[in-house]
Amino acid sequence: MKSSLSSIRRAYLAGFLDGDGSIYARLKPNADYRYGYQVALYIVLFQSAKDRSKFEELCALIGLGHIRDRNDGILEYTINRIDNIKKFLISIRPFVILKRKQVELMFKIIDQKQKVEKANDFKVLMKMIDSFRELNYSKKRKKRTLTP
Repeated sequence: MKSSLSSIRRAYLAGFLDGDGSIYARLKPNADYRYGYQVALYIVLFQSAKDRSKFEELCALIGLGHIRDRNDGILEYTINRIDNIKKFLISIRPFVILKRKQVELMFKIIDQKQKVEKANDFKVLMKMIDSFRELNYSKKRKKRTLTP
């Protein structure tokens, strides 16, 4: 993320995230991971493919993720590396309004993920990730039993 972005641009990006974005964490079942799950953290911005050039300009300002074309005519800009998520959120944090709780929870999840040393630590992380359920709307979300 360009450190030279003005506060107006950072506020605009925060508003874009508030309106046309998503912040979430997932636990993906994966036997190759120590506790049977991969922790996947995301920030995603959405825009109609009709506005590709302007959306690409916006994404270039951020410079921390990648654009994907969906089959339904929507573009997604995804930031999924922890260091990039932190850079983005630190930059826009003062300006976020609607997704403030998600931003703060993401920081807590990142901190907890770095502290995981044993199963109990991972259970705490799982509960934090599942608490996004209360903050975000999803038609596909499933309730999970918290047992790593």
